[in-house]
Amino acid sequence: MTTVRSILFNTAFYANLILRMIFLSPIYFLLPRRKAYSIPKNWARSSVWLMEKIVGTTFEIEGLENIPQGSYIFAPKHQSFWDTFALLPYLNDPVYILKHELMWIPIFGWYAKKQRMIPVDRGARGKVMIDVLRRTREELATGRQLIIYPEGTRRPPGAEPLYKYGIARMYRDLGVPVLPVAMHPGLFWPRRSFRRYPGHFKVRILPPIEPGLDPDVFYARLIAETEKASDELLVETAANNPSLPLPPTARHRLAELSKSGATAKAAQ
Repeated sequence: MTTVRSILFNTAFYANLILRMIFLSPIYFLLPRRKAYSIPKNWARSSVWLMEKIVGTTFEIEGLENIPQGSYIFAPKHQSFWDTFALLPYLNDPVYILKHELMWIPIFGWYAKKQRMIPVDRGARGKVMIDVLRRTREELATGRQLIIYPEGTRRPPGAEPLYKYGIARMYRDLGVPVLPVAMHPGLFWPRRSFRRYPGHFKVRILPPIEPGLDPDVFYARLIAETEKASDELLVETAANNPSLPLPPTARHRLAELSKSGATAKAAQ
């Protein structure tokens, strides 16, 4: 049944994406930029709805009250394609720093360009990164929110954290709050797999880390707070979804937490 539902969902998901891009593009490109953002946000809502109705996957968000007004850096865990779009409707006017190759994709790249997304070569240094920082400052100055994945790339649930120090440099140079976000969508929409699994999980938005800290202090705090919440949610998600097939990284981390006594503490 999981295989059938996964095939049905993937078919519906990509058909939904392609058809919306084709038929709504004329409206999207005629609307002012901010109003046009409602089209990808509505696609995100519809994709979440499809996953709930076809696969049986639901989620809830804790900590919406922690989202500040104005500009900030939104810094979620990155495990799945799910976390690149599902939270869009909860942010006012987000901007991404994304791989410049994505801007070459027909239609998608045009959509991204209209929303003034910021392309960057991952191997870029020096002048290129100075330009990226300048562009980012310009967008944040208009009240937008920057989405950054501190680990840089998708990591399986429970994997050892591998945060890039670039988030600390951005925190120092941009001077806005950073909003850590813990979640485990990768248990239900695994990376490098077509399978989708039913169940329920939480997204936890933590209190913002205000600007002004030493970058090293900020970096350590970001990792500690995000990983603590991530461990708590991993324990809770595994307990509440006993039939969910856990990846080796999640099983290993749960075993470590059990030995340290963190499982019992997190479950309280």
